[in-house]
Amino acid sequence: MSTATQSLQPLWDRARRGWRASPLPAFLGWWGGELRGLLPLCWRGWFGSGADWHLLQRAGTAWTLRRSGHGEVLASWDDDGALAPAAAMGAALQRVDREDLRLALLLPAAAVLRRTLALPLAARDNLRQVAAFEMDRQTPFTVAQVYYAVRETAAATVAGRLNAELVVVTRATLDPLLARLQAQGIAVDAADVAVGDGRLGVNLLSPEQVPRRARPRRRLNLILAAACVLLLVLVLGEWLHNRQLALAQMQAEVEAMRGEAQQVATLRQQLQDDAGAAGFLARRKHDTVAMLSLLQDVTERLPDNAWLERFSVDNTGQIGVQGQSQQAVKLLDALKDSKLITGASFQGSIQPDPTTGKERFYLIAHVNQPKPAAPPAARGDTP
Repeated sequence: MSTATQSLQPLWDRARRGWRASPLPAFLGWWGGELRGLLPLCWRGWFGSGADWHLLQRAGTAWTLRRSGHGEVLASWDDDGALAPAAAMGAALQRVDREDLRLALLLPAAAVLRRTLALPLAARDNLRQVAAFEMDRQTPFTVAQVYYAVRETAAATVAGRLNAELVVVTRATLDPLLARLQAQGIAVDAADVAVGDGRLGVNLLSPEQVPRRARPRRRLNLILAAACVLLLVLVLGEWLHNRQLALAQMQAEVEAMRGEAQQVATLRQQLQDDAGAAGFLARRKHDTVAMLSLLQDVTERLPDNAWLERFSVDNTGQIGVQGQSQQAVKLLDALKDSKLITGASFQGSIQPDPTTGKERFYLIAHVNQPKPAAPPAARGDTP
């Protein structure tokens, strides 16, 4: 093990213990089991847990091989038999992926010593070192005489402390078994304790004795995971790019619609102005007496022996009439019944004209303006 690996091992162990202590492994295991249950039987083996543990046990001179959690014996041989262990194991494990295959040497429960330790929480990150310091007090052996493993248990304890189980086997018990397996060409990944048809779940081998296995599938999975992350980033980038394009297009459409809306508003305002001007002219025309009507009314009421020299109407509706007549006084009576002219009176005195022999007059009156029409809103009409 290199120096860099040794320096990172405590961090890795801490992260692994934290992961195992969290509820996520149980949830993911349950979820994966439910998903695997939906697959066909021939596919379920492809989505296993990864490591496929097989257990080696020795009883006397006989060896047996079986799968973890199963009582069925897959292969067996004897130390003094003619059957080669490698051939027997090869026939039994021919359908097992070599990358997933893991071998554990099981020791009988009577061959190991198990002790429960109550430790402070500060020792959680260095359980193996703490167990090495406690070896002399907890067992009759020294660290150099044994193989050991320590694991945290879920047993309840007081606050600020944890329970750990120390599993110890003497080197005199385990070394001959390892040497025998090595002579038979068999390398084990762990040395454990038999519990029913399975194993306790510890590894009594020292870190230096655990074989390092090449895991091309893990590298492939890492490459695939990196590719998936890269593809996800590209997809997200493409999605953001498409959203930006859509946003830019929408902004352009909004700007175009805003310009059209401004044009429509300008045209509406112009239409309202034109409509107001037209309405004003119409009201003005309706509320103003026509000049032709005034001239016609005056022409019909004045006698034939009178003629006009000037006829004017100002903006206030005042009428000025200047002319000559045989009897100018009677002109007031002629205009008295007019519906268009009211308030007729002479301005100044009536003077005779020596040239024509008629009376020269200047008469003022006012146009009888009709009452202005009420605006539509005042009349309650809908515009």
